[in-house]
Order: sequence, then C-alpha cells, then structure tokens
Amino acid sequence: MARDTVETRFTEAVTALSPGAPRDPGLPVRDGTTLTGARCRELFEFQLGSRLLDVTARWLREQGQGFYTIGSAGHEGNAAVAAALRVTDPALLHYRSGAFYLTRSAMAGRLPEEGLRDVLLGLTASAEEPISGGRHKVFGHPDLAVIPQTSTIASHLPRAVGVAFAIERARQLGLPGRWPADAIAVCSLGDASMNHASALTGINTAAYGAYQKLALPVLFVCEDNGLGLSVRTPDGWVEAARHPAIRYFEADGCDLADVHDVARAAADHVRETRSPALLRVGTVRLMGHAGSDVELSYRSKREIDADLLRDPLVTTARLLVEAGLATPDGLLLHYETTREHLFKMAMESSRRPRLTSAAEIVGPLAPRTPAAVAAASTTAAAPDTRTRAFGGRLPEQEGPLTFSQAVNRTLVDALAAHPDTLVFGEDVARKGGVYGVTRGLQKRFGLGRVFDTHLDEQAVLGLALGSGVSGLLPVPEIQYLAYLHNALDQIRGEAATLQFFSRGAFRNPMVVRVASYAYQKGFGGHFHNDNSVAALRDIPGLVVASPARPDDAASMLRSCLAAARTDGSVCVFLEPIALYNTRDMFEDGDGGWLSPYAPPARWAETHVPIGRARSYGDGRDLTIVTFGNGLRMSLRAAVRLTAEGYGCRVLDLRWLSPLPVEDLMRAADLTGRVLVADETRRTGGVSEGIVTELLDAGFTGRIARVTSRDSFVPLGEAAGHVLLSEDEIETAARKLLGRPARVP
Repeated sequence: MARDTVETRFTEAVTALSPGAPRDPGLPVRDGTTLTGARCRELFEFQLGSRLLDVTARWLREQGQGFYTIGSAGHEGNAAVAAALRVTDPALLHYRSGAFYLTRSAMAGRLPEEGLRDVLLGLTASAEEPISGGRHKVFGHPDLAVIPQTSTIASHLPRAVGVAFAIERARQLGLPGRWPADAIAVCSLGDASMNHASALTGINTAAYGAYQKLALPVLFVCEDNGLGLSVRTPDGWVEAARHPAIRYFEADGCDLADVHDVARAAADHVRETRSPALLRVGTVRLMGHAGSDVELSYRSKREIDADLLRDPLVTTARLLVEAGLATPDGLLLHYETTREHLFKMAMESSRRPRLTSAAEIVGPLAPRTPAAVAAASTTAAAPDTRTRAFGGRLPEQEGPLTFSQAVNRTLVDALAAHPDTLVFGEDVARKGGVYGVTRGLQKRFGLGRVFDTHLDEQAVLGLALGSGVSGLLPVPEIQYLAYLHNALDQIRGEAATLQFFSRGAFRNPMVVRVASYAYQKGFGGHFHNDNSVAALRDIPGLVVASPARPDDAASMLRSCLAAARTDGSVCVFLEPIALYNTRDMFEDGDGGWLSPYAPPARWAETHVPIGRARSYGDGRDLTIVTFGNGLRMSLRAAVRLTAEGYGCRVLDLRWLSPLPVEDLMRAADLTGRVLVADETRRTGGVSEGIVTELLDAGFTGRIARVTSRDSFVPLGEAAGHVLLSEDEIETAARKLLGRPARVP
C-alpha cells in the first residue's frame, strides 16, 4: 500500500474525531485501564515517530538515498510493550519494532531526536549509525540493552532463551552478569515466524525448562498481523500453536491502552515467577511488507481498508482527543511538523559518511589479538585449587595421555581457572559424553556448570549464544558432526554475525566442541561418520580447529578458550572420534600417539597460535599436507617412503579456518612437491581451499590431492571404499615422486 494512502486516511480519521471533556493527565485515559493521559501522550510521540520513520524510509528510497523499507506501520502498539519493561531488560527485537526502540531510547534518558537519528542513519547506511555502522539496518544499542538481530525470522528465539538462562545461571553461581539479576529477556517475532523450526526450538526449550521448574525469565511477544509476506496466517493460529507449559497473554495491539495493561501483566508475571510467557499482540500491517510490495496482488481492497480502520496511530489519537488531551487540528499540525523535521533529518543523515573500504567493513568481524590470546591461554587456577579440581593427581603426573584424556584434563583446567565457564550438551554431564570425554566434570564442578541439555542442537547452540552475550563462556558439545548441520544457522546467522553487526559492542564468545569425522571401523553410518566441513569453512570470521595429537588438542583448546574470552571469537573445535582413544603409531603397544600433559609452567612455550601449522620431518622431496585422521595415515606413509630414501615432511594444518597459509607456503617451497591428503570430500572439501591458496600465492611446483569420495559414509566395512585410506596416500605420494607403487 502506498504511503500516501495511509497518510491520507490518517488525516481523514483524525479530522473526524470529536473532542471529549478534558481529563486530568494523571488519571487513566479511559475507564478500565491503568494508562494515564500523560503516559498515553508520551507513547503517542514514539508511535508517531515510528510511523513517520516508515514514511521517511520510502521517501528516502525514492530519492535514491535509502536502502531499507521494511517498516513498523501497524505495529506501533509495541511502544507499550517497551514501556512495560525496564531499560536493563535485554531485548531481541523483531524488525517491526520501531516504536519499541524509540520508547526504550527515551526511557534511557536520551533526547527524542537521538532514537530517530539512530534509525535514520541505519536507513541511509551511514558509517556513523551507532550499532552496525552502516553494515545493516538493525535495531540495537549497547546502552539500551537492545541486542541487534539481523535475521529475525525466528532464528533469535533460541538465543533469547539462552539469555534468560544466563541471567539466572549467573545469579545462581554468584557471578557478575551483563544484566541485572532480576532482569527478564524479551523477544519479539511475527505470527508467520511461529511456524519456523527455530521458533519451535526456542519456545519448546523454554517450556521444557519451565516444566522442570528451571528459571527461564523470557517474554516472547508475537506481533500477529495475520500475514507472512503474502501468505495469510489462519485466525487463531498463534493461540492454537502456543505451548501449554507457557503462560499465555493476549492484547489488541491496535489499542494502546489494552497493550499497556496486558504487557505489564505479562512482564510482571515473568519477572516475579522467573518463568516464560507468550504475549500475542494482535496488529495490522500497513504499507505492505516493504516498499516494493504490491499488496493488491494478494489482498483485496476490502481487507486493506479493514486494516486501515484499525490503524493504531488513529486509535491512540482517538484516546487523546476523547480524553480532552489533544485536538484534531493540534495532532495534525504536530504530524506535519514532525514529518517535515524528519525529512530534513533524513537528508542530513544521507550526507553522513558511509563505509568506503573492505578493511573498514570487515574490521569488527573477528578481531584477532594474538599476543593477548597467548597471554590468556597461560592462565591456570591457583595450585591448591587446581590440585583439588584434579582430585589430588595432576594430569602432568599421569604420564602420556590419549586425545580424549587430554581434552578432558584441559576442560578441568578451564573450569577450575574460570568460574564463568560452562560445559553442556547432550549426555555430557552424568554420562560424560558418548565417548567419555567429559567424564567426571559434573561431579567435580556441579550441576550449575556442567549439565545435560535436551536433544536439540539448535537449543544447545542457542543456550551458548545467550550465555556468551550475557558474559559467560559457554563450551557446548555437539554429539556428532552430522548433527551440527541442522543447527548451523545458529552459528552462521547468529553467532558469527553479532560482532560484525554491532561493531563489537555485543559478542557471543563460545567454543563448540564437535565429535567429528569418520573412521569408526564401520560403526554408525553417515549420521555418526560425517566428513563434511564445507559449511563451516565459508562462515566469515569463524575459527575452525582440527587437532589430531593429544598435545595439540590440549594446547589448541586452550587457544580457543583464550580467543573466545579475549577476542569474543566463535570457535568450532573438531575432535576426530577415531583418534579419541588411539594409543599407538606404528605397532601395537608402541604408544606413539600418546602425549604427556604440559604443566601450566610450560603452557606459554607450548602455546599454539590460531592459524599456525605443525611440521613433522625435514625431507626435501615431498610435502604431505593434511589434518585430522589424515595426519596419522600420512605420517605412517611418510616413514615408509623415508625408509626408501625419499625425504618427506608432513604438515598438519591444525586450523581449517583460518588456514595457516604462511606455514603452508614455507613447507611447499622447501620441497617443490605437495600432496594434499584430505579426509573430507573431493568436491567442497578442504583440499580445494589448500590448492587455491597455493596457486594464489604463486606456488609453481607440482600439486596433487587425494581425498575421500563424494559420498555419504555407508555402514560397516563399505565405509573403507569411500574414505581416504593410508594406501591411497602412499600411492599418490609415489606417483608425485615418480616412484612406482610399492609391491606388497
């Protein structure tokens, strides 16, 4: 619907209003409500500002100076939702939350123009916009506890539950949280988004917690305008779809007084009971989904006119006029004056600086401070605390450890040194994980810090997202790599974007441990043997660690934890399942794959910086580049080749993102021949990135690669036919060296 139609109807409707007898502004604006006349007049200003921002957005687009036209027209009742909350209540807002944002801004003591200018700078993609700096038009501000959401089609609901969880968990653990101990989280969404898998995860997680008497103070606000883009939402669906374990409230979003009263009741319920609630706010959508939307292509004129009759801005104007607190002429004059002023502000905003370089754009994406991370990675608990945590026997006194044991001991050290560290996931607590990696952690550190979640990877990552942004350091576990894919948007769309779209004002540090890869001797099929990491490697700023040796596992996990704590990094820590309990290298009983655990005094010298590889051997004939399970296979193959007089070196990448390009080039140049042994798939696998980096850097030597097949991993012994093998590595190496295949 064109903006001029909405503006014309507003003028006509307000002109037709009949003034009532004057009321005291301190009294309710009408019978049966707690909304006073003064408060109504104040909230009308924010509703009006939001409406005129939408008008201005479309005008800016016509001038070629605006870049975003999804607006809040028809949803201005959410001003009363903001008024029912505190400025310190963390808010994760739907993109139609203009009036909420302006209300929250004023509640924080800011001048009215400041909130308006924030939005205008976002519409014009100005580098001076206070939250994203021109990277996206979002509602967000660190001083307002508004966490920016860039994809508000429900993907933020699991995080919102995580924020609510973190508020309570920080209080229970006696830790200083980012939010007050009595804060509640508020999360708004649209009616169509109620059907999204992420919404179901968020709401179900809240209900699951509430059912078990777990404190989760989160208020979901569904602003129901009956439409998802052009698709109708059935009448009554939001109420029908609500979870019975969550308290339900309903308000007419076009009636400010009703929203004011019901929203306050809902917020009070959540704050007092520390339990979740769902508030449905019935709204209308005016001016279409966005500026380019032609509503008449999917809605009748009668439907559009019916929504215009419920315009919340008109309804609030009627409240003021009938209470004798305003006149129609006065409101219309104020409308025109404010409109003209906003247009002037908009043109001024359009002349403000914009982002002008790639370096400027990506600056806040994933800051790296290697020296600070190195220093932080050496932090250990006090000796007596550490001794108690390990039950009197320190890991450096145990002798050589397996990969699984090294990860376990590193987690103990992290939990002992940092009370804000949480370890959680499916089966990680009482059972200690499917592979026993987290065994004993809950007994040592308690239910508050090491706990089991229900079986929903989106929920696991949502808890981590909310905990991280709230000041805790989460270490969630995903049980298998294949299980990560159905929740990947929580990393791609939520975790990895937050620093980028908030210029570092908000961060969600985390280290996601994932039992990974294949080679489980036929066990489990493709859901337990997954060799695809392509979806991780193309996420900007994400750190992907892939240790193979026990000593690297310990050092790299400390690096990831330190990077998360220091730089706000989002790290995925891939743990090769087949190497968890591997002990031997060449022969049974040789213990060649075990490593001693370094004591804290040696953590500085054993530190592994992000993006640094590890080299084995000093040969000058061939470099085998590999990682994960490929390291053990490549080392075994290299030893046989070396015994025949060929000088081989093996480079363990260790980090799949960022790739250790400098170390890669150095090792490649030393031999002039590079074989990439990649256990991931040939198409979309890690080897493609390695070869590309070599070519881009000008490597002129010979390159070959050997990979797993483009196949899912089958059950049983058939897996050996599609996975990279040790024999294939050796055969490919001989071919690159010009050496005939070895005769068995």
